[in-house]
Amino acid sequence: MANTAPTTQLAAEWREAPVVLRRQDEVLPQPVSALIDHLHARAPRLVVTCARGSSAHAATYAKHLFERHLGLPVAAAAPNIASIYRRTLHLEGQMLLAISQSGRSEDIVATATMARHAGAITAALVNDAESPLARTCAHVLPLAAEAERSVAATKSFVASLAALLRLTAAWSGNAAMRRALARLPQRLAQATALDWSAAAASLASARSVMVIGRGPTLAIAREAALKLKEVCNIHAEAFSSAEFRHGPIALIEPDYPVVVFGTSDEAAEGLGALAQDLRDKGATVFAVAHDLPMLAPEQADADAICQIQAFYGLLLQLAARRGGDIDRPRHLQKVTTTR
Repeated sequence: MANTAPTTQLAAEWREAPVVLRRQDEVLPQPVSALIDHLHARAPRLVVTCARGSSAHAATYAKHLFERHLGLPVAAAAPNIASIYRRTLHLEGQMLLAISQSGRSEDIVATATMARHAGAITAALVNDAESPLARTCAHVLPLAAEAERSVAATKSFVASLAALLRLTAAWSGNAAMRRALARLPQRLAQATALDWSAAAASLASARSVMVIGRGPTLAIAREAALKLKEVCNIHAEAFSSAEFRHGPIALIEPDYPVVVFGTSDEAAEGLGALAQDLRDKGATVFAVAHDLPMLAPEQADADAICQIQAFYGLLLQLAARRGGDIDRPRHLQKVTTTR
């Protein structure tokens, strides 16, 4: 069955994701190539990411990509170290990757400024190429998502993941990743049509939801949990399947809803085992590719992007069931500026 998500600004922007990725094919190759040339000439031994909200989940995806495919350790900066405490970090010769849809959050800009003055290679993954963050960083990778008016990000998050996949493919020379990128716009369109309504009734009535992922889908789980909170006002928490066993599993009781984002790489076995264990404990489990439909696997990192695209369709159904303004969640605004 095709996805029948309601018509809203968020829904329209979600459906634009395949077009955004085709636009990236035109605008990203040159700046990515310039950054890669710099990185090859002055190879960092550490990448520090700086981001908030959905962009922080994109940074989680970057951590997986860079550590797995490049062997580069990745650490997340605490932006208030620069913006509030005025401390300079020892980043000479290392890479600072700032990720932001708006490029206007003061603490992200302050961290990028500090890193550049400290001698870091600074790069911004940003939708507004004229923003303060873009002007601060030496390298700018435009998301090419164009205007996103719904408060909750969809196409800009997908664009961030795709741009990171493109950067990793170029940096590592991974041919399989390049082929997956070429197919990704078409596969995103196919993922948009997937029907996840089997989970709608259970999740719409839930007070709390657990969301699980690992490897390339940990970032997807974190993004899904955030969206359940901000768009549907459902308390949701995200964990890696390994971390979940170290304490949060104690919360599981009969009918407790759990969404499991799977993967086709080496993490698949552990995710599948956890999903079955939770079923045995009485939880209501919605595992992608088991209980919820998914495209046939191709390349695990690109497949993860297709999973969040499919989830957004379910999100729209949940929000419609629970009421409220989907495009303008309560207490939130589109551009959040923090110091």
